[in-house]
Amino acid sequence: MAKKRKRKILLYILAILVLAIIAFVIYFNIVVRIDPPTETDPHEMGYTRSQIDTAFYSCETSWLNLNEYGLWELYIEGNSFELGIINGLLSNELIQVQEDAFVNQIRVMIPSESYLNFLRYFIAWFNKDLDTYIKNEYLLEIYGVSAFASENYGFIGPKYHRILNYHAAHDIGHALQNMNLVECTAFGVWDERSVDSTLLIGRNFDFYVGDAFAKNKIIAFVNPDKGYKFASVTWAGMIGVVSGMNEKGLTVTLNSAKSEMPFGARTPVSIIAREILQYASNIEEAMAIASKRRSFVSESFLIGSAEDHKAVVIEKSTDQTLLYDPDTNFIILTNHFQSDYFNDDELNIENLANKTSSYRHKRVKELLDLHPVIDYHTAAGILRDRRGKRNKDIGLANEKAINQLIAHHSVIFIPEERLFWISTAPYQLGSYLCYNLDTVFAEMSERKTKTSIYEMQMNISADTFLFSAEYAHFLHYKELLIVFQDAIKNGDKIDSEELTVREFISANPEYFHVYSILGQYYQELENFSEAIKYYNLALSKEVSSTNEYNTIRKRMEECMKDQ
Repeated sequence: MAKKRKRKILLYILAILVLAIIAFVIYFNIVVRIDPPTETDPHEMGYTRSQIDTAFYSCETSWLNLNEYGLWELYIEGNSFELGIINGLLSNELIQVQEDAFVNQIRVMIPSESYLNFLRYFIAWFNKDLDTYIKNEYLLEIYGVSAFASENYGFIGPKYHRILNYHAAHDIGHALQNMNLVECTAFGVWDERSVDSTLLIGRNFDFYVGDAFAKNKIIAFVNPDKGYKFASVTWAGMIGVVSGMNEKGLTVTLNSAKSEMPFGARTPVSIIAREILQYASNIEEAMAIASKRRSFVSESFLIGSAEDHKAVVIEKSTDQTLLYDPDTNFIILTNHFQSDYFNDDELNIENLANKTSSYRHKRVKELLDLHPVIDYHTAAGILRDRRGKRNKDIGLANEKAINQLIAHHSVIFIPEERLFWISTAPYQLGSYLCYNLDTVFAEMSERKTKTSIYEMQMNISADTFLFSAEYAHFLHYKELLIVFQDAIKNGDKIDSEELTVREFISANPEYFHVYSILGQYYQELENFSEAIKYYNLALSKEVSSTNEYNTIRKRMEECMKDQ
């Protein structure tokens, strides 16, 4: 009888646990569910896509074209919902390719399926109120785009949930600082510092989630029914802005700042930048928009204004929005705050102490001093610079370089002339194509043939480095890096080890990371003397940050204890 009673009690407890789990799952799914902003199905709006030529598609008066440099050019017009639907319809396949690239890279960075599942539920919970921080017009646009997302990722979430959450990827990427997704560099010059006294701005967007993610860049020309027309450098499925210029000659670019891990969703910074670009014509209006939105990470918005004839930085933390105006004729922006208010901020002090941001800031200043008068060709040269301070060779792909060979895109703006240049692959090494915003919008809806819309005579030629033996060695370095990373992950010994190690070193000999990887490889094989040798070599090079330096030191100390 006692055994039967115990069995009944256990079954009763088990039943309660099962019911509790079911109740929690139901509650979780209800709480994290985000309803679309309209009940109208985007597919029922009656829009169709026509193919006009090879990689040239149209829908109503909007269109998408792949130019001969591999850059997608997109023109869309209409109200918010129409912008999203037509964007999604025209770039249907690109949205799916982009999501494949994004998810695959996340799996590379986080190979654990159990941890990925945890992150999926964490982000769903974390962003459960995300839609309440985004204007309805942008929710409608995102919903329209999301109807054309991939069918392959339902396990992550519904299409609308996924595309909405991807708009916070930039924020989450730099909140999780250890993922090293965002390390951008920008500068601006005007008056005596530019060749004709006009405002000129250059920026590298070093948002890295794999080479495949950066392959299909889009230059989007957007003609909304409200606000200003604008151009934005983006990717399929993304309606937020990271680099753009509007018809009033106002430019916006984003640079991340060090931020604590947020506790809940607020407005993604790319959506704040989109609102500024669409509705601000000068610095005062941009500041007013930034001030009324709450971001869940810290960010610097570099604002260039033709009307004000200068550039400033809106420094936005999770609880403060301040204007940094250098009160001179140039400005430099990397990844730390510069206004007096943040001088004593612990996170900003920590960021400066880590040296990657301050190092790049000083290198830009060196190059501006070397070229006291800047034109767009000189600006491209600065954005392509691969050296360290005092022109030191610090290895290719070092985070201390202005050009880290990971850029999603690089742009140059001359706002008063409505001119901008966008880099073509790879990174900022390909040609920069020049677009005249006034000319483009004047002719956009009339375009019926696959013709060039960029200003060919003003293009910037590809970097000669692209055709050098050094670049070929860099590509070989990237191939061998994967070989060693896989060996470290699996604890394997590489075939022809001695030869492969020599090749790896000669492919990028001044880069500390080569020796750090070799140290990890030998440490995994328990060859501690070799590991210590390579860790010492890594520390003798220009290590990218204090955090990285300390990590290598710690690994070397572990080897010393174990040998």
